[in-house]
Amino acid sequence: MFNNEILTLIEKKRTELIEVVAKNGLNSAVAIQVSRELDSLLNMYNKQKHKQKSAPRP
Repeated sequence: MFNNEILTLIEKKRTELIEVVAKNGLNSAVAIQVSRELDSLLNMYNKQKHKQKSAPRP
């Protein structure tokens, strides 16, 4: 997955989390689940960025 795709997914998941929290509360099971999904996307993005920085350049 390319960085632009991940960034789009991150923004969508952030919006979803905001809506879920507004409707169900910060400590609701659904908010925690969406937050974990967002964390996974953020971790994926950070790993890709780290790989790009550490990759040898031609």
